[in-house]
Amino acid sequence: MKKIALLIFAVLSIQLQAQSPFKNGQDSVSVQNNETTKKWNFGVELDVLPYATGGYFGAVWVGKDKWRTRALIADVYKPDITTKEGFTNHHVQAYALLLDHFFKDDWKGWWIAAGPVYWKSKIQSDSSTATQNFDNFLLNGSLGYNFTIYKNIYISPWAGLSLKVSGDDEFVLDNKEYTLPLLNPEASIKFGVYF
Repeated sequence: MKKIALLIFAVLSIQLQAQSPFKNGQDSVSVQNNETTKKWNFGVELDVLPYATGGYFGAVWVGKDKWRTRALIADVYKPDITTKEGFTNHHVQAYALLLDHFFKDDWKGWWIAAGPVYWKSKIQSDSSTATQNFDNFLLNGSLGYNFTIYKNIYISPWAGLSLKVSGDDEFVLDNKEYTLPLLNPEASIKFGVYF
């Protein structure tokens, strides 16, 4: 997955080099903005949080007008501060399919998103090496704001909340009971590019 991250960063670099800031004396950003909402766009994104915890993240999306569909995969080691007392090393592999809506054209400004998420998790007791695998389905709602860095390259701080709807409700590990919380908050920063 680190190769995917390097590939996405390479694409971002090529985009910066390939685009000149002005075309025929007219600001090329305004020309591009007028055309963006009239055609299909696709993009790729990286998220800071999974990489900061030792995991990875990759997302692809396709959209038109103010709507886009996003598919993502993430590998996250949740910080112990967000894990129930008595447990540690909560490792989550997440897969999601989300529908996003923007309030402005050209993939700028505020956006909201919702969709299903699948978590494949592993957690460890903090008093031994005993571990437990468990799976959950969640519904995610999130919002963020896309800031344009240059042309069609953007940064997007975001926050979300995932509601547990099914899966392994509880289990006992080392005589300690674990239950995934009903609501699971998260926040991070994404970098992306679209074509």
